[in-house]
Amino acid sequence: MPVAVVTDSTAYLPAELLDGSGIQIVPVQVVIGGRPYDETASEAGPARVAEALRAWQPVTTSRPSPERFRMAFQQAADLGADAIVCATLSSRMSATYESAELAAKEVDVTVHVVDSRTVGMGLGFAVLAGARRASEGGSAEDVASLIERRARASTSLFYVDTLEYLRRGGRIGAARAAVGQALQVKPILQILDGEVMPLERVRTTSKAIARLTELTLAATLGRSVEIAIQHLDAADRAHALAATLEEALPHTRLVICPLGAVVGAHTGPGIVASVVSPILD
Repeated sequence: MPVAVVTDSTAYLPAELLDGSGIQIVPVQVVIGGRPYDETASEAGPARVAEALRAWQPVTTSRPSPERFRMAFQQAADLGADAIVCATLSSRMSATYESAELAAKEVDVTVHVVDSRTVGMGLGFAVLAGARRASEGGSAEDVASLIERRARASTSLFYVDTLEYLRRGGRIGAARAAVGQALQVKPILQILDGEVMPLERVRTTSKAIARLTELTLAATLGRSVEIAIQHLDAADRAHALAATLEEALPHTRLVICPLGAVVGAHTGPGIVASVVSPILD
């Protein structure tokens, strides 16, 4: 059997890409109003978490237990996998990577755990590439290397309406968030070496989306890439951004897909993200 590929739910792979890929998804947990859910559960869908956040209900997140990963690894082994590659969201954002590492020691099959240093479709495109390589007969080492290289070569940019949610989740400093609120700026942020970092500040939402478009186009220059536009409760913004990119890059694969509860809990509704993922050998 080819090498099995496992990832967590923050890859946010749309069904049309996930179906037939053979990738197993381990759900990260989200707690809405004190009640825990798997992020993949319908009760914790993007609309539900956006509603809760807008109502200022408490929304927190929790890594999957090592047991959830162990079960996924064991299932892959039972189906005949000789080796497994598991890629998780950045270890600097979550202890999910640590859970996978602990679980890897509990199964009688070799598991390569990859810290993607990213999240969303930066991770999603990478594991899709890894699954294709595995289906072509690639070794576990080859699959793990491709996933790691592609994930870390991706460019992930995003706009948020407010820094408040990132401040609450400890993803950005309180002082920086306070300055942003006081100046009423609209921040554009990036994922840099596994962490959320500020990139630019603009004065209006429309200027922020326009600048996000420019930055996304700049990230594609000279490379064969795939692009994802992701959002939480901001479909109009996402589709407008995608339309501009499709016009400028008619031969580039582009997908639009929502972000889930775990990322949404830390960014808030209104987020629009662009992911540029280079196609690597």
